[in-house]
Amino acid sequence: MSAVQQRVPVSPVSRPGRRSLRWWYWFVTVCLLAVSLAGWRAGLWVTMAFVAAQLVHYLAREDAVRAFSVQVRMAYLAVLTTGLWPPLGFVHWLQLAGTCASVGLDYCPLARLVSLIPWNRAQPLTFRLVWRTFVSPPVRGSVLGALGN
Repeated sequence: MSAVQQRVPVSPVSRPGRRSLRWWYWFVTVCLLAVSLAGWRAGLWVTMAFVAAQLVHYLAREDAVRAFSVQVRMAYLAVLTTGLWPPLGFVHWLQLAGTCASVGLDYCPLARLVSLIPWNRAQPLTFRLVWRTFVSPPVRGSVLGALGN
């Protein structure tokens, strides 16, 4: 598959056929986080437990903490935890928006951010790299390999 074909925007909403387990994990996560932000008191804890279960699943499947899917879930859980501190509670709204983008458009801002961590990239961190990472269209599969970070 050429780089051009790989960068064609594709939404799971428009994809025929079955959705992946990854998509379903994030769909349930966005639903749990949304009902939590709508007022369900236990919702945030249930969301955190669900993301922790995903983390364990991907860690068992990939057998490496450095696996990109594991890193993204670790970061997501860390941001959920950070938002427990009342002055940073707004980050949960940012997570909701980002997770909706991931589920609806295959554009995951957190995965793009994680791709910029030093051990996930082979090139120096520059403004151009950051720009390209965040403004490039959604990609099929992992953003890590598709963007060439």
